[in-house]
Amino acid sequence: MAHVQEYQAPKSVDPEKAKQRLFEVMSAIPAALNISESQVVLKQRQRQSGKEQYEKLDQSKHEMIVEEYGCDFIVNLKDYLDTGLFLDHRPVRKLIQDKADSKRFLNLFCYTATASVHAGQGGARSSLSVDMSNTYTEWARRNIELNEFSELYHQVERADCIEWLKQSRDTFDLIFMDPPTFSNSKKMADVLDIQRDHGELVRLAMARLEQEGELIFSNNYRRFVLDADLEEEFEVKNITRETLDPDFDRNGKIHQCYIIKHKSVA
Repeated sequence: MAHVQEYQAPKSVDPEKAKQRLFEVMSAIPAALNISESQVVLKQRQRQSGKEQYEKLDQSKHEMIVEEYGCDFIVNLKDYLDTGLFLDHRPVRKLIQDKADSKRFLNLFCYTATASVHAGQGGARSSLSVDMSNTYTEWARRNIELNEFSELYHQVERADCIEWLKQSRDTFDLIFMDPPTFSNSKKMADVLDIQRDHGELVRLAMARLEQEGELIFSNNYRRFVLDADLEEEFEVKNITRETLDPDFDRNGKIHQCYIIKHKSVA
């Protein structure tokens, strides 16, 4: 199978030329990959707002299982704009797997909990995956079950992550937080704007992090600038370059990623 996504061309590009370019690409892919035309899935990505990116595109339930660093994941190539597995975060998931041994892991804005599966594969003592989407929390549970991790120790909770962080008193050794750039979902208490709100989000997550723990904070806002005050309050390391998969070398702004720790107590 080949999963092809075409991004909406800017207004400066002639629509007929864009259409011809797409036709040429779609004609070349089956021959280049030695697959049939029916095995090529095309999605056209346009500028999304609100919850549009999460809405169903189809009802095919075309699911398949893929493997990554010893983990199995359910992906759906047709029914949603995204497949259930963010490819640019492959090195981040491997980093989590490498760091997770014996850790209590928290996965915020967990999507389909692929990072939690990697944590489990890496020997995490427990994991908690939090997301407010019914669709994705159910998908997350299926991914965890597929990899035969006990639901007693690897739990999924549907909740607004910001409100959950404000109410929780649990602590964790390793936290992964990958919020959306923007969300105005009716399920949220407020509108989320990652540039405006990331300072509060990081501080809330750090309140749930053990003194020797690590927060891996990532987002996909291309013009993102980290709040300078966070670098005064915590130890911050920008690991964006180290977490860029070779497939995304041409696009250094596919995501921004940081490791954030509490400052050492004298």
